[in-house]
Amino acid sequence: MFRLVPSRPLWGPFAAAMAFAALFHTAGAFGADSGVQSNDVATVVVVVGAPGEEEYGVKFNEWASRWEKTSKVAGAKWTAIGYGKEASTNEAEELKAVLDKEPKSGAAELWIVLLGHGTYDGRDSKFNLRGPDISAPDLAKLLEPFQRPTAVIAAFSASAPFLTKLSGKGRVVITSTRSGHEQNFSRFGDYISGAVADPEADLDKDGQTSLLEAYLIASRRTAEFYETEGRLATEHSLLDDNGDALGTPPDWFRGVRAVKKAKEGAQLDGLRAHQIYLVRNDAEKSLAPELRARRDELELAIAHLRESKATMPEDDYYQKLEVMAVEMARLYEKAAGSPGKEK
Repeated sequence: MFRLVPSRPLWGPFAAAMAFAALFHTAGAFGADSGVQSNDVATVVVVVGAPGEEEYGVKFNEWASRWEKTSKVAGAKWTAIGYGKEASTNEAEELKAVLDKEPKSGAAELWIVLLGHGTYDGRDSKFNLRGPDISAPDLAKLLEPFQRPTAVIAAFSASAPFLTKLSGKGRVVITSTRSGHEQNFSRFGDYISGAVADPEADLDKDGQTSLLEAYLIASRRTAEFYETEGRLATEHSLLDDNGDALGTPPDWFRGVRAVKKAKEGAQLDGLRAHQIYLVRNDAEKSLAPELRARRDELELAIAHLRESKATMPEDDYYQKLEVMAVEMARLYEKAAGSPGKEK
């Protein structure tokens, strides 16, 4: 999570708010005695596509096994399609059936991970499955009813059009490529499956690895593979989490913050993806889902306010910042004093 570092001295309730924020973001601030809330259990759906050749099938299943292990550590609901199977008549229909049964709203995150090959015909991108392939518009239609937090990781070749079609409010979309024309075998799925719970990927050292951090480390390791092998990189990952369907490449970030400026003032991505964790630290697990959701809303609002600071009077900026910071302080007070916590 980001830290608020004001450019002038703090006083009054604003200072108190910052103190509570600092308290919460200390690892284990609320203790480790509470488990994951029952209505806050993530669902992880991993789809292993048609391998084409046996060697690719071995790789895709290995990557899926990492997601299975991490999901179990996280206490998430795990569902796999095509994993360890020799054949299936219609995996697209299996995915539809799985998503039909999932709750369409609530605080629990839905993770959809697509591992395999993709194709692009100049208009539509498709994820290759046993049976009919699934296109970006097909998956977008399946996700239309969902209002819960959703992350889609399209870890396959020619996946970029999935970002354009799936981008939306409350949704994080990651693709292996920046173009449908990048159609060679994609290795990004290997590296992100290893990074999603890797302590070395925890860039801000808060004891948990966010989806943003996993994306950045996986992208770095993918690029390093091509450099080490002396090959021309044939995949360049993208992340979209603000719903504008543009995406932000990994080299635009310094640490966990995007530092480059987009054309025509387009908003950069990364803020929402840095609030999503598959394996949470103890402080996150102890926070009630409704409080976590409001905390995330406030963090995003404060971040956007900071981005507009240069365009507004200083007093207006600090007045708005103080209102949100005071609410944040009250939220943390409520969290610290909620039932089941040590006092």
